[in-house]
Order: sequence, then structure tokens, then C-alpha cells
Amino acid sequence: MSESTSTVSMASTAPKKGGGRRKLSLPVVLLIVAGGLLLFSLVRVISGANDLTSTGQVSGALQLAVPIGLAGLGGLWAERAGVVNIGLEGMMILGTWFGAWAGYQAGPWTGVLVGILGGALGGLLHAVMTVTFNVNHIVSGVAITILATGFTRYLSNFTFAEAEGGSSKQSPRIEQITDITIPGLSDWLSDLQAKHWFFVSDIAGVLGGLVTNLSLLTVVALLLVPGTWWVLWRTAFGLRLRSCGENPVAAESLGVNVYKYKYIAVIVSGGLAGLGGAFLAIVSTGIYQEGQTGGRGYIGLAAMIFGNWMPGGLALGAGLFGFTDSLKLRGGAENVHAMLLLLAILLVLAFAWQLYKKKHWQGAICLAVAAGLYAWYALTDTLPSQFVDAAPYVTTLLVLALSAQRLRMPKADGLPYRRGQGK
Repeated sequence: MSESTSTVSMASTAPKKGGGRRKLSLPVVLLIVAGGLLLFSLVRVISGANDLTSTGQVSGALQLAVPIGLAGLGGLWAERAGVVNIGLEGMMILGTWFGAWAGYQAGPWTGVLVGILGGALGGLLHAVMTVTFNVNHIVSGVAITILATGFTRYLSNFTFAEAEGGSSKQSPRIEQITDITIPGLSDWLSDLQAKHWFFVSDIAGVLGGLVTNLSLLTVVALLLVPGTWWVLWRTAFGLRLRSCGENPVAAESLGVNVYKYKYIAVIVSGGLAGLGGAFLAIVSTGIYQEGQTGGRGYIGLAAMIFGNWMPGGLALGAGLFGFTDSLKLRGGAENVHAMLLLLAILLVLAFAWQLYKKKHWQGAICLAVAAGLYAWYALTDTLPSQFVDAAPYVTTLLVLALSAQRLRMPKADGLPYRRGQGK
């Protein structure tokens, strides 16, 4: 059977995007975003936490969201081909180390490329174990993370420890990648945001964060989201790759080399995670530090699941986690304290929705929790520092718990496959 014929056949039998759910149009998505921003504006005005939607807050959230989003994109590539990549954390660790090692010697862009290669090597190892030898995907991923942690620690002892300005736990300082700021527009938006007008200043703060001190690597990372969507959902290559994650036996019967596509997907997955690690070392901190990934590979996996294995939803999830993480850096307890009010409002809206759907018990639970959160907000001025530090991880658990019922993973994700098993 010819390549074009097999592609057409798969297109006719490929599952509908989103598991048959009705897709959201762009105007609806923009309306949802505007509604969310309106809620944030209301919370900001009531609580007085004016830094909640400031230019600095949005810029910091974007910088924190990029590594999570890149790890999530890596997970998306692998799982769309049917391979669970729990080793994203380990591949990010490889990206941070190799990116920093090459970056301080040969420049930041060389560091970025070598960081991608470091992550891709981790992806290749994962592909060999899971695709060729059918090792359990979870076991392989955990093993890669443990191996990457020990391997980079060992390498640091005779590389960074011998370099000027380095030690066994950190690299010398890395030259920064150029930042972009649109002078006139950035200053105008900053002045508008500083007026603290309802909604208008919040829009200015969000837009200002996108045009102020924006690293070129951040721009590249943002372009990878629509790029991934186009490759996986608008090309014959992407259709074949996704068919390997849905029904590899049927894909093989139509002439698709399932092993090849799985290998490509997992190596690309590792490369994207490595890019996220290089971003952490080169852009976020300008230095490699032992343990600096801080579980972002796992949070990226959570963002991918929250996004229902779709690039757009993944980007929203990464943005949510990045924003939550940035709250403790700017304004700290005050900003997180204001989020209690936001959660209370959201639960009141959920209560109204549950009543509309005639789910009275669920609605009563939402209302009770909303009342508790509002009481917590009204009776306190700050939150314990431990709660502030745990906010990103609590958000991860809550989002996964609340979105579990609407998820649809690729049908063959994580399942063993052998060439010719359908004969």
C-alpha cells in the first residue's frame, strides 16, 4: 500500500480531536480569557494586591511557565506516539547540565543546542528501553531520572569544580541571551498599569509583560506551541505519529513504521525537555545549580494532562502553574492570600453551574468550601510561608483532580507493542 493511500485511510479512521467533544472557537477562547482577567481585576481591586496582574508579575510568570511548557510539549510528543515519558524530569536535568557546560565555554546559543542534545540523549535511551526492549514506561522513566541526577552530579565534580567561579554544585556564570523590549509601547503600558484602573490596567499589565524584557529564547519557546500543533495535526507525518498512539497495529497494517515514529517522538520529547532545562540554566538563572529543575518535569507532565494532550490546553496549564509559582516571588503571602478570594468566587460560580445542571449535592459542597475560603480570607491578613511555598504543588493537585473527568488520553498510550503483533 502506498504512503499517500495509507495516510488517507488513517485520516478516515483517525479519532476526532478532543475525543469527540465540541471544539472551542477562537472567539469563545478569547471570551474565556477576558472573563478570567475580569475576575483577577475584581480580586485585585477588592484585596488591594495591585501586583497581582502587574507587568513584572506577568513577565515573571511567563519566565517560570516556559520550562514547564517545554517539558509538557515533550510529554505531548511522546504520549501522542504511545510512549509515557515520566522521565521528563531527568531529561530536563541533562538539559540544564549540558546547556550550562557548553554555555559558559562557547556562548549561550551553543549551550541551548547542547542542552537540547543532552535531553535528546535521555529520550533516545528511553526509546531504546521502552520501544525496542518493551521495558515498563514508568520504570524506564524513573530510572532515567535517577541516572541523570547521579550522572550530572558526577560530571560536576571534575568539570565545574575545576572551573573558575564554579563548584561541584554549580557552574560558572553564563552569558545572557538578548532580551527584547519595545521601548515606547512598554513604557506606555507600564504607566497605564500603574494607575490601577479596573480591568484596563490589568490588560495593560498582561500586555506589558509580553513586550518587556522578553528573552529571544522565550519567543522561540512560545512559537513551538503552534508549531507542534501544526506538525502533529496538520501534516501527514503528524497523522502517522498520532496513529501510533491510538492504534499501532492498525497503523502498521497501513504501512506505517511504528518503531520509527515512536523513536522520533521520544527523541523529540527529550530534546524539548532538554531545551526547558537549558532555559532554566541560561535564561532563568544564568547558572547551573544542582537540583534547580525542582520537579518542573513532573509539573510539565501535569500541565500536559490538564491540557488533555493538546498544545493549547497545555500552554494554559503551564501558564497557570507558572503564575502560581511567581506569586511567591512578587508580593509573596499577600498575592497568595488574594488568591483565596479568587478561589471563593470561582467556587460560587461552580455552585451556580451545578444548580443549573441540577446537581444539588455537588453544588452544596462547592458553596460550603467557598464559604470556608472566604472566611479564611476575611479573618486573616497573611498566610503561613509554608503554604506560600507549597502553592504551585497544591495547584497541580487541585487542577488534576478537577479536570480528571474530561480527559481522554491516546488509546494505546503506555501499552506494549511488538512489530507484527496484529498478524
